[in-house]
Amino acid sequence: MRLALVAAAIVVAVTLVDDALQPTVLSHARPPAIYLLAALLAGALLLLAPRAGSRPVALGAGVAAGGALATLVGGVVWAGGVPNPLAAHGIAFNVADLAIGVGDALLIGGALLHAWLHRQRLRHPV
Repeated sequence: MRLALVAAAIVVAVTLVDDALQPTVLSHARPPAIYLLAALLAGALLLLAPRAGSRPVALGAGVAAGGALATLVGGVVWAGGVPNPLAAHGIAFNVADLAIGVGDALLIGGALLHAWLHRQRLRHPV
């Protein structure tokens, strides 16, 4: 669980510092339900994923949870909504958005690898 928490904290810190250091007029106001969903999703990832016993799963969950929490904090801290200081090919985003994508890829890849390495246990009754 510690790995997931540390990864989440790093992502939140890096995102908030990046958003603060790169002022932008591009922001995205989100409805309160999105912030609630981000908090619930981050909590579930941080509580449940480390129970798998896989470092890649825990790391991916922490990175993705950090992205969700950074979105929540950014939406609360900045009045105009979550800042999007990064732009490429007409798409504006921030570090939290990248973290969610990278974290999801790590989480899914880690889960697949863990399942493959422990496939004999998949047939055991729960």
